[in-house]
Amino acid sequence: MSQAAATHLAVEPAESALTPESWGKLGMWIFLAGDAVGFGTLLAGYGAMRATSGDWPNPFAVLGINLTAAMTFLLICSSVTMVKALEWLSKGDRAKARVFLACTALGGAIFVGCQAYEWTHLIHRGLHINGNPWGASLFGTSFFIVTGFHGLHVTAGVIYLLATIGVVSRRPDPMASYNFVEITGLYWHFVDLVWIMVFTFMYLL
Repeated sequence: MSQAAATHLAVEPAESALTPESWGKLGMWIFLAGDAVGFGTLLAGYGAMRATSGDWPNPFAVLGINLTAAMTFLLICSSVTMVKALEWLSKGDRAKARVFLACTALGGAIFVGCQAYEWTHLIHRGLHINGNPWGASLFGTSFFIVTGFHGLHVTAGVIYLLATIGVVSRRPDPMASYNFVEITGLYWHFVDLVWIMVFTFMYLL
């Protein structure tokens, strides 16, 4: 057997998609696939209710988009800081990686705070989970369920990011936590992408 062939056989197991280092990433992809089905079902249900309702309020006019547009921009920026955290970790700078992870978590926390403010404001205006003063009662039901479900994901993501900062801090070798941070990034980018879809379907259309 040639030396090149022997080398190829030696590295082949490490290139497999089922190496120990990839199990976490595979598990996250499976989780995200199932979660995408959940969000897709909620948005499809929202679309069906809106299409069959005769008095569905105009979300653009009722909800307003100034605050939610700012929240959307904030989440997009948090995806950028997540990428920067991974970039600095790959360069061996744990300190800067932790800073960008903290910025990402802060962005998520501000997003949840803004959503709580939005909910409070709308509730005071009369929007409830079982009715609203502008038309179909299912408008309030769908709004609170979909945005609340996403808000739970963002809250979980902030907790996940704080745990990730702890992992990076405890491991002296930056590359030892690279895979963990990368998996965290998969979750966070998914949450951001889902919000763009929610924002488009529930606020703009």
